[in-house]
Amino acid sequence: MIMIRQISDTLSRVFSVRLLGAFAVLCLFSVLGGCIKNDLPYPKIPQYILTLAVEDEARAASLDSVSFKATVYLDETADIRNVRFSEYSFTSGATSDPDLLDGTYDLTTPIVVTLSRYQTYQWIVEAEQHISRVFEIKGQIGETSFDEVGRRVVVKVPSTENLAHLTLTDIKLGPAGITTLTPAITPGAIDLSKPLVVTVSWHDHSEDWTIYAEKSDLLVSTSQVDAWSEVIWAYGEGPADLKGGFRYRLPDSEEWTEVPESEITQTAGAFAACIAHIQPLTTYEVRAYAGENEGNIVTVTTQTAEILPDADFNEWWLKDKKIWCPWAENGTRFWDTGNTGAATLGQSNVQPSDHLPPGVTTGQSAKLETRFVGIAGIGKLAAGSIYTGEFVKVDGTNGILAFGRPWTVRPTSLSGYFDYTTAPINYASAEYEYLKGRPDSCHIYVALTDWGAPYEIRTNPKNRQLFDPTSPEIIGYGELVVGETTGGYREFKIDIKYNSTARVPRYIQITCAASKYGDFFTGGAGATLYVDQLSLGYDR
Repeated sequence: MIMIRQISDTLSRVFSVRLLGAFAVLCLFSVLGGCIKNDLPYPKIPQYILTLAVEDEARAASLDSVSFKATVYLDETADIRNVRFSEYSFTSGATSDPDLLDGTYDLTTPIVVTLSRYQTYQWIVEAEQHISRVFEIKGQIGETSFDEVGRRVVVKVPSTENLAHLTLTDIKLGPAGITTLTPAITPGAIDLSKPLVVTVSWHDHSEDWTIYAEKSDLLVSTSQVDAWSEVIWAYGEGPADLKGGFRYRLPDSEEWTEVPESEITQTAGAFAACIAHIQPLTTYEVRAYAGENEGNIVTVTTQTAEILPDADFNEWWLKDKKIWCPWAENGTRFWDTGNTGAATLGQSNVQPSDHLPPGVTTGQSAKLETRFVGIAGIGKLAAGSIYTGEFVKVDGTNGILAFGRPWTVRPTSLSGYFDYTTAPINYASAEYEYLKGRPDSCHIYVALTDWGAPYEIRTNPKNRQLFDPTSPEIIGYGELVVGETTGGYREFKIDIKYNSTARVPRYIQITCAASKYGDFFTGGAGATLYVDQLSLGYDR
């Protein structure tokens, strides 16, 4: 009993001492601040909208994760005041306010979506909707003008026309199939001696448009002339019932050259032509005509025909004994590859090669190979690619690139040689799982853009941002996709289609890839693309 009591007393004293020590520690924290502070900052993790789609969309949404802006493109028959989102996902672990899958939204003005996780990030979600409008008068001059802001329709007619007795040939002032006009207007006789106010209604929305007819003493106008390097684009206006055309000459010449009729397109009173086989850095005079009527003379000077730098891929150097770089050591970089990323888990999958096109006896080509890079089966697919721009840095096992090189002239084509060996697609991301087993495809494309700066490419699925050929910043675009083994070099020519002949580019983007969906880590290991002797064309 005495021993048991002594042990009990000892344990009691020990417990009391520890309790007093803990109490003293708590008192110390109380004196210092009243509670224990966690001074470790929360991690800064930007939150991104990953996918976004709406019902009745005209094309896929655009997601800009640099400026945190999402743009949806609505078909003209969609109700922009009651937009319903059909797909919406964002960075895992974040919350969204509001949840775009809940209810409908009025997108006549942008809405703000807040994504939160540790910090908050505000995304601007906006909509673009183009409504095609038509109003044509028999014998009108030029194209009808539609003022979307002032809701005005202006049509020009010859000064000899009676505005009270015009003939309307076509009209469409709202979305197809769902628009009503008050008063009702159909093709036929129309009085435009004074402005005509028409109420245009669709869905639960209506707006008033005013239609004006103006007389013009100038029957023919050379309305726009855009001089490129070896072609000139000319635009004219004249009476709709007369065939329009163009003539051009050097300023010191008295003889005009007629543009072939096959090069002229005409819609009502507006007509246009591409004048080919023009000399760079040369001044020309251009004039439109319609019937016996001639328009004003416009003087323009053509641009230079720039040569694509290092497009024979003859200059290479080996960095850190494993990263092949497609430019001379200490030289100017125009092209780059994904080798910096591939080399983190393996070797360069873009390398110089002695495999040359027919007739090329010296130099090197670029060999682009799709490989799985990793250790013990852990890694990911790396598609061989070479592009105008710069590899910025590695993002985990992903890459961040800067696309584009400064460029202000407008080529009409990209030509060169390629040799492709396809392979069955054996690696695929979730969205391209259905492609497994199919032959891989190589992809070569060229784009002229008016980006304000090199475009940032990110392949990380958490904040992915890839090249979009339908982006509004793309002025001209052309591509080649081949999904078969060529068995040797083939010559190719990609025609570049422009959405504007007046816009001047700031950057050129050319990409050659052994796997079309390589940015999504989808492709066939072993697919190999050789490219060489690339060049830009400026004539038609």
